[in-house]
Amino acid sequence: MSATNPIDENTIAIRRMLAESDKFAAEQRKLGAEADKLMRDRQLAPWQVAISGMTAGAALFAAGAAFMRFLGH
Repeated sequence: MSATNPIDENTIAIRRMLAESDKFAAEQRKLGAEADKLMRDRQLAPWQVAISGMTAGAALFAAGAAFMRFLGH
């Protein structure tokens, strides 16, 4: 029977390391994309609050106007 060839063992080890490296790089890309999304959300949060406040104000104004019209003023 033949013994295991050292070159084959090295090739297998290199391929295993490359696969692990590719997996690590993919995880890093995923984490980078999540970080970008969180940064975007953090930058947009003040605008979302402002728009929500303006919408609520407009709704209250419209409700007040409808109530005044209902009372006949």
